[in-house]
Amino acid sequence: MNDETFNLSIRKFLKTVGVKSQHEIEQAVAAALAAQTIADGASLSATMNLKIPALGLDVQFSGTVELG
Repeated sequence: MNDETFNLSIRKFLKTVGVKSQHEIEQAVAAALAAQTIADGASLSATMNLKIPALGLDVQFSGTVELG
């Protein structure tokens, strides 16, 4: 295994996940605010699942997205 290639590949994957996830969250929040289904300043519970079937990896991360 080439450690440098491996680490760069992980970083590229995580950057893609981070950027795309942020975009999806921003769009969903804007739509929910416009539809008045959430309040400005809301605190939103969030979870993210990371799965790599070939490794048997299935991990869930939890946190909060604060709007205010």
